[in-house]
Amino acid sequence: MASAAHRRALITQRIALTVLGAVTLLTFLPALAVFITVFVRGFSALSWDFLTSMPTQGMRAGGIFPAIIGTIELVGLTAVIALPVGVLAAVYLSEYARDNWLTRIIRLAIVNLAGVPSVVYGLFGLGLFVVFCRFGTSLLSGALTLALMTLPVIITASEEALRSVPQSFREVSISLGASRWQTVRHAVLPYAVPGIATGTILGISRAAGETAPILFTVAAFYLPKLPHSIFDQAMALPYHLYVISTQIPKVPERQRYGTAVVLLALVLSLNVVAMVVRARARRRRQW
Repeated sequence: MASAAHRRALITQRIALTVLGAVTLLTFLPALAVFITVFVRGFSALSWDFLTSMPTQGMRAGGIFPAIIGTIELVGLTAVIALPVGVLAAVYLSEYARDNWLTRIIRLAIVNLAGVPSVVYGLFGLGLFVVFCRFGTSLLSGALTLALMTLPVIITASEEALRSVPQSFREVSISLGASRWQTVRHAVLPYAVPGIATGTILGISRAAGETAPILFTVAAFYLPKLPHSIFDQAMALPYHLYVISTQIPKVPERQRYGTAVVLLALVLSLNVVAMVVRARARRRRQW
């Protein structure tokens, strides 16, 4: 009887593993097909001149250098704004705030904000940063809008990383006479940095591929020069790809797909960095 039950359990386990593997494969194959299609059609456009020259002939020729630099500057400024705010908010919620109705409402609001469509963030950024704060259509307005969009991801990931640090670390630090802030700074944050970094990179990688928020706040239709300050407009790869694909006729197909390859490479590289950080953190974790 026991042997028969064991065989049935093994059969059930194999069926479950087969179903899970098939579902995983079905999820992976469309993404792989998209990447292969874009890469095959856009590889011929990739060259040093394409990556380092200015667009010409109304973006029908030339390169995408301003869009690459604009995207990097926008993503970097977004990280500079969103990372400290998100981490400090997570530290407060995890280490200082009491578990009451107010903090539960705040956490619920953060989770709901993560599901708000990006176009809504774009309209909000237009009204708040471009019009009300008078920053104009600029890198600063775009970065602030993208920072708002990525904050829920950063706060949630950072809070989970802080909560994963064993409570005994805090108890030992406080028993040795350390204050609450000294405990957080020296006994908690260093061990939560890998998780915080992973969540931040994933949030920033999402922002790097967004079109709607930058459409209203920063992106220029055609700007064959680099921005000189955070109050200048800039070209960005997502919006540039949208423009040459829908607004400008007779753009070579390989140029559109080449731009898509560069954008995919940027987003995938950020995700690979997050995976490496997470893997190295798991190997070093000693609890």
